[in-house]
Parts: sequence; C-alpha cells; structure tokens
Amino acid sequence: MDNLATGVPVQIHLETNILQNGETSNFVFDATGQLVRVGTSIYIRYQEETDDGSVPVTIKLMENGDVKLTRSAGNRLQLIFSAGKRIAARYATPYGQLEVQTVTSSLDMEILNQPLRGKVGIDYLLYAGSDLLGKYNIRLQFTI
Repeated sequence: MDNLATGVPVQIHLETNILQNGETSNFVFDATGQLVRVGTSIYIRYQEETDDGSVPVTIKLMENGDVKLTRSAGNRLQLIFSAGKRIAARYATPYGQLEVQTVTSSLDMEILNQPLRGKVGIDYLLYAGSDLLGKYNIRLQFTI
C-alpha cells in the first residue's frame, strides 16, 4: 500500500498487566490510531485517555525486532525494548528527570500483510537504579 508513507487508520487493541508491590493491575484499551511506515520501521500513533486527559502515544516497531514506546504528556517517557537487554531511559516529570531502566525478558513480534496487521508481546521489568518498580506485560494487536 503506497499510502503507508502518509499514514492510514489502524485499529489497536492493547492489554497491559502490571505487578507492583505484590498487587496486579490490568488495563485493556481499544482505539483507532494512525499507522505510518518510515523506511523499514512502522509507527503506530494513538491517543490514550487517562484521568488527567489525553496522552499521545507512539509505538515504533523496528526492523531489528526492537520496540520503542513514547508517551508524550506532562511526564514524557521513552522506553526501548530489546530482548535480553537492560536499557536506560529518562522519565521527564514536572519535578525533574528520573533515570529508569527496562530489562526485556521477552519480546515477540509478528507482522503480516494483506491486510497489514500484527501482534507484539513485551515482558519487561522496570527499574529505578537497583529498585524494581514493577513487572510489565504488554500485548498489542493492530490491523489496518
């Protein structure tokens, strides 16, 4: 599809499971977003509705299998997931920068054509220094 360079609507189903301090939280989110192909990467953009308003989110699926997640709100967060790696990131809050790291224990990605659709599964740990902030499981499904 030639229009992937300018963007096409995409249906998104996102499930996130979080384990923090012995408590589990589950979030399920369905939305229509925008899918754009830039070079060999696929960008999925959507608005996540929160109690504090709408948060722009971008998920970049890279050809090498890595995934970058960016949440652009008052608290800007950009996380990179690469299977088996610990990667540092900065969490920009109104109170300053917080250094965090992701440790990606599992990353699976399947992208199919006709129609373009895919599944992404990410299991990771989030750390601030040596402190474990939480264990996260993200399951993303998308289709144009």
